[in-house]
Amino acid sequence: MQTSDSVIGGEEASRECPNCHSRRIWRDGIRETRNVSVQRFLCRDCYSRLSESPSLSADSFNIAARQVCVTLRGAKNLATTAEIKTVAGELNHAETEIKVASYVEKLLAQLENDGRKPSTVKNYRKALKRLVREGANLLNPENTKEVLAKSPINPHTKKSNVVPVLNYWFDFIGVRWKPPRYSYESEIPYMPTEQEIDIMIAALGKKTATYLQMLKDTGARCGEISRLKRTSINFQQKVVRISAEKGSNSRILPISLKAIEMLNNLPKNGEKIFANADHMRSSFFVQRRRIARKLINPRLLEIHFHTLRHWKATTEQHKTRNPWHVKEILGHKSIRSTEVYIHIEKQLYRNGANDDEFTVKVATTPKEIAPLLETGFEYIMTKEDLAYFRKRK
Repeated sequence: MQTSDSVIGGEEASRECPNCHSRRIWRDGIRETRNVSVQRFLCRDCYSRLSESPSLSADSFNIAARQVCVTLRGAKNLATTAEIKTVAGELNHAETEIKVASYVEKLLAQLENDGRKPSTVKNYRKALKRLVREGANLLNPENTKEVLAKSPINPHTKKSNVVPVLNYWFDFIGVRWKPPRYSYESEIPYMPTEQEIDIMIAALGKKTATYLQMLKDTGARCGEISRLKRTSINFQQKVVRISAEKGSNSRILPISLKAIEMLNNLPKNGEKIFANADHMRSSFFVQRRRIARKLINPRLLEIHFHTLRHWKATTEQHKTRNPWHVKEILGHKSIRSTEVYIHIEKQLYRNGANDDEFTVKVATTPKEIAPLLETGFEYIMTKEDLAYFRKRK
């Protein structure tokens, strides 16, 4: 005869033991977690114990609610009004979290169905989860704005990333809200010297060093470098084919002989050369911290993957004074996106100290000319069978 503790009918009747696949599953008590109470189960055939996922769900919420009600009924003389209100508040909060979690998953599913990139879906999830973690009730626009105002998130990130996500979120759940406005002072990005970049590359592991060298040579985004395949590299012509991301243009860019040699020294396992950007970034941060500590140079801690893109654009603008050339390298669709580097270049070199300082090289054979051109030297003239090149310091 089946006891009252057995799982009967409905959705729970379809539960089966992952060990023996039996459906003779009995309830076996409640386990308390940080957020809710979780139902435990016992398989009557193989005696394996199972637990529901500790994540919030409608089932776990109902179980928690029943347990609280039983506790209060069994201790009427001990439960004060304040305690009952506290319990009720916790239950309301749990119910809100369940609704928010459900809406978030539906929104992310819609983004995927709309053809959004996995990286975009990931960013939406990350932004919404962070707000929930900081205490925002995403069903309440005013509460969300209050939490966002107190959040340590950079104002530029709030304006360009978080607010657009919330606009989409509140439109999705059918709630009207007035988005906050954020103003911020534009900052000139950190600009390392070429020597510091080369020191970093020399001290990194083989794969991470090659990754950083490709960023330095091309000024590409880290996501673009992570997607490179061996077929993207023309080893003879020393060029790389960049498949664009974030709505920019694809392009073919030259790379140095040093980068070619580093690529050839990497193990040839599969089509892709590098791991995804998040994995490469985590590895780089660990190595960067070790290198900065070893060399006693805290400036190295300011170098990020995107720093190399800023450095490449500013260097090219300073060498050529041609923003259209920089635009082609970076893959920008609009020259407006490139104009920021004209401003950065003027700020960095506003005193004109380096404008007239050059490194000059003289080449006598074609073998000497090629490395100079690959490292950014500009041909000036030929005199008495000597070719003169120069590069700004």
